[in-house]
Amino acid sequence: MKHREDEVAYMLRVFEQECDAYVSVQPCVLGEPVCADERANDGKPFFFLYATIFKRIKLRFSLTGFERALLTEINVAPAQLHPNCLAFMTAFAILYNHFGHTPSVDIFLYFIEAKSLGKKLRVSFNGVAGRGLLSLFQQSYKGFKGKFFRVCCTDYNRTLLDGFPLYWVKKLEFKKPRTLEELTPHDRELCQVLASLGAVFNTAQLIKHEFSPSDLKGYIATRSPPSHFAV
Repeated sequence: MKHREDEVAYMLRVFEQECDAYVSVQPCVLGEPVCADERANDGKPFFFLYATIFKRIKLRFSLTGFERALLTEINVAPAQLHPNCLAFMTAFAILYNHFGHTPSVDIFLYFIEAKSLGKKLRVSFNGVAGRGLLSLFQQSYKGFKGKFFRVCCTDYNRTLLDGFPLYWVKKLEFKKPRTLEELTPHDRELCQVLASLGAVFNTAQLIKHEFSPSDLKGYIATRSPPSHFAV
């Protein structure tokens, strides 16, 4: 909103005008809690997202089917997740898309489990013991909690907020990590192939190279022989 006052910058498409019709990203009122619900927006639905998710993790809208399904499965709002969680989700999707597979919630929850951060309602993701796949995006992630936006839908995209929890869930209940026996034969085979690599992929590197196919391929090749993914 501030930069729209700069007509030159706006006309030079520093801020993509065509996106304005499909998603509304609004500043919050000073002191507004990140756990507020629709009552804080005159009854209009929205969800909060930390600024660092846009800036460093490059999350895009609308959320993918995988992202929506995972949020629904663990039953948490986006702002309840530590930024490293969104980075795990993004890197996992990049990795699977690179190999020509659709990201699977069940496979994700085979390698990674959700946990609450002590008595707080914030949620973190941890690698399941003995099933390392992705490294932490950042070991010490500080200074993000007070910087967030309100994301709303527009008349042109009424489905932007569909298919996942928008507001903080007060009662957190997490299932145990998936077992191979719970997976479909296809997902089970993919898990076994990944486990056979014995490799932990660098989350930050996967996100960094998302839009550079040659660099992404080069990085992944250093961690896994291509023959492993003939499946």
